[in-house]
Amino acid sequence: MIRAMLSKLMSLFLLGLVRLLTGSQARWYGCPPKAEQRIYFANHQSHADLVMIWAALPQELRSITRPIAARDYWTRSPFRQWLTTAVFNAVYVDRVSGTPGQRPAPEAPPQPDMQATAGAPLPASAEPAPPARPEPSVPLPPSAQGTLEGFLAQPAPALAGPAAPTADPAPPVRPAPEALRAALPADDPLAPLVHALESGDSIVIFPEGTRGHGDEPQPFKSGLYRLAQMFPQVVLVPAWIHNVQRVMPKGEVVPVPILCSVTFGAPIELGAGEERRAFLDRARRAVIALREV
Repeated sequence: MIRAMLSKLMSLFLLGLVRLLTGSQARWYGCPPKAEQRIYFANHQSHADLVMIWAALPQELRSITRPIAARDYWTRSPFRQWLTTAVFNAVYVDRVSGTPGQRPAPEAPPQPDMQATAGAPLPASAEPAPPARPEPSVPLPPSAQGTLEGFLAQPAPALAGPAAPTADPAPPVRPAPEALRAALPADDPLAPLVHALESGDSIVIFPEGTRGHGDEPQPFKSGLYRLAQMFPQVVLVPAWIHNVQRVMPKGEVVPVPILCSVTFGAPIELGAGEERRAFLDRARRAVIALREV
């Protein structure tokens, strides 16, 4: 009871502080603030991004939306850990070389030693077929050469029929979302996000993986693509966080009052057969497009 009251008081205090320092304006440009399951994905330039986008959401969405938090940073002290668990209800993720959700490709199977197997007999299915013997031709008598009888005695040439129409290539078969989720290893960095989505929560992610320093987001990692595959029914909403890097620059502790805002754009979907990099680049462009709105 006391812990719930403390978290409620801290939530109200942080909301007031963030709005005092930043204004915390939420601009719903491409979609309304609807209570449906969503994945909000935004640019990432400061640790204050988590607090900023949390404060920009209305109360009815804030209660069902969980931002992700880097475990190595937000559990560094008991106060940070209490803040992210009791107030933000964050999902902890382990950053793996700045590339959450990616794993090295499996090694190719070893090739057989050709010298060791040179003398081994081939299986029946692998033995080369003997060359086809040409049909013997019956020579015509000299009297029949160049005559009608000689022409009729020659074998008829094979006639090339019309080419069979080529069928359109079948679209690639993608695994079912349930199969993808079931095959996810327990130690995969995406596992906590998958559990949150399976429980019906919305989440806020930063697909760059690490904070950027330029005017535009870094290339997106594969986590957003994998989540879109595993949860096709969840709405994907891009967001652009304005000026928050000036409120809490990297390496600074004391925030600076700067007017900030969060712009939410039109939802996007993973297209049928769309490849990973094409989707991630399109998602990144959707975020960048909100910068000038």
